[in-house]
Amino acid sequence: MEQSYNSVLLDSAVAELSKLPGIGHKTALRLALHLLRKEPEISYALGNSIIQMRRGVSYCPKCHNISEGGVCAICSDTHRDPTTVCVVENVKDVITIERTHEHHGLYHVLGGLISPLDGIAPSDLEIDSLVKRVDEDGIHEVILALSPTMEGDTTNFYIYRKLSDLPVKVTMLARGVSIGNELEYTDELTLGRSILNRTLFSANNVK
Repeated sequence: MEQSYNSVLLDSAVAELSKLPGIGHKTALRLALHLLRKEPEISYALGNSIIQMRRGVSYCPKCHNISEGGVCAICSDTHRDPTTVCVVENVKDVITIERTHEHHGLYHVLGGLISPLDGIAPSDLEIDSLVKRVDEDGIHEVILALSPTMEGDTTNFYIYRKLSDLPVKVTMLARGVSIGNELEYTDELTLGRSILNRTLFSANNVK
């Protein structure tokens, strides 16, 4: 931990803030000093909200989306189509797709993408639980909504092979989403159209 301020407490706060993704040491220092300049209640509210989030937010045992207790709000919504499941990499992608208002089914969050270079194997992801859902819950369509990157295509193909013996239609987003882009950076209009114009998945999609 860098120590260049005459305060152990400030050093500690900067060190903790810099552990957050995308927050370097200089940004962490700027944030810490900003909080010191503001009313104490702002810091207390921030700290308490983070503590409450960690205590109250967990993961849905069914789809692995975030939940505030048991099955998440989306899985519990009786107005959604329970026979269609949209497969995404992470919770951020659920939020992104929900903003399009074009998907009315359920979700399945993998928790990552297959990436041998990063040491992420299929067994590290929620793929087996997806196959179990399709086999047991009467799923008619699985929409593969993964980022069109090499890792995303590899994961798409692996899931497609795992589902090939089950009576389910496997579709993928139309390629209005630019190749190589992560899903969360795609604008809502393009993403919404890609969901509506989804196509059947085949092995040719990843060649």
